[in-house]
Amino acid sequence: MTTIADAPAAARPRRRAALGWIALALALLLIGLVGTTLVYGGWKEKGLLDPESPAPDGARALVRILQQQGVTVTVARDRGAAERALAEGDATLVMRDAPMLSDATLRSLAERARDVVLVEPRSRSLDVLLNGSALGGFANDRPTAPGCDLPAPDAAGTARTGELMVPGQGVTGCYPVDGEFGLLSRETREGHTVTALDGLSTMTNAALPLDGNAALAIGTLARTGTVVWYVPSPTDAEAGTAPQTLGELTPAWVTPGIILLLLSALVAAIWRGRRFGPLVNERLPVMVRANETTEGRARLYAASGDASHAVDELRRATRGRLIRVMGLAAHTPPDHVADAAAERLGADRGAIRGILITDTPTTDRDLVAASDRLRDLETSVRAALSTERTTR
Repeated sequence: MTTIADAPAAARPRRRAALGWIALALALLLIGLVGTTLVYGGWKEKGLLDPESPAPDGARALVRILQQQGVTVTVARDRGAAERALAEGDATLVMRDAPMLSDATLRSLAERARDVVLVEPRSRSLDVLLNGSALGGFANDRPTAPGCDLPAPDAAGTARTGELMVPGQGVTGCYPVDGEFGLLSRETREGHTVTALDGLSTMTNAALPLDGNAALAIGTLARTGTVVWYVPSPTDAEAGTAPQTLGELTPAWVTPGIILLLLSALVAAIWRGRRFGPLVNERLPVMVRANETTEGRARLYAASGDASHAVDELRRATRGRLIRVMGLAAHTPPDHVADAAAERLGADRGAIRGILITDTPTTDRDLVAASDRLRDLETSVRAALSTERTTR
């Protein structure tokens, strides 16, 4: 019968369970808010050659150097911003690969700038802006001489250019390696040029201090007083050029099916979770005495005829008592216990080891004899220890 005093104790587990569910809901809500903030409004990892990234593969160091030289650097993170910045006057357009732009848009954007520098040249942009040029191999990580008379490479001297290119008609190549070049340049009209080089090997924060990389990068980008660093955005994609999303590639029923499976899993978790509760303390219906348990096990050993197992149990118990009597460590090995007992009695170690470890009975008569020897050994050790204490 539950009394009034027992009511608070009974309600306590229910309160703990409710608090656990509330804590779980709050944790899930917090995780969702943090994830949404990181994805849509918070921190985002900067890409390769990002002009505001301090990472080894970023280009913030080059931007800072250009600004110290009096060059105005404008970072445009979409095509509209780049076009507005280029409309303000003569500027150098620095651009990574922009596969989302069509060939016509790529030419139109390049025509707005006085100079164009492709810092991540790809076959399409080389073909469109550098008169049929193409990608080649890759130079070993070693400094290469300019091998041309263009102002920026000539002033920079040796540099590590990384990716190589094959020049098209009317295109000048610098930093030759096995017939290919690490820098390409073409004058499109008077005073207007398009230059391509591997910015990952020349302009990043990690690569800038190597050989003449810094001088090459500054000389290439600082020909005008303004640099517009265009970082292409997926939103710049034109109709028909944007790659299909995962949602567009999958059938219409996939998303509802996934949502239904998630809801089913959540309902099943709640349904099955209600079955778990606090443990219930129960009285044992029967209390078995130790001597009855021992006799029952003895009868089982006798019925199975397993004399060796029975004597092992007797020996284990005898060794445990001898360890306590002789003051040995609890985990003393059996052979050390036997040696200690032999030393106390002045007996043969082999005989004592036979009693405590090695002798193997095969019949009930042998088992009884082994039991008697164990009892006599324990009695003798106790008597020897008592004599030692009396003598002292």
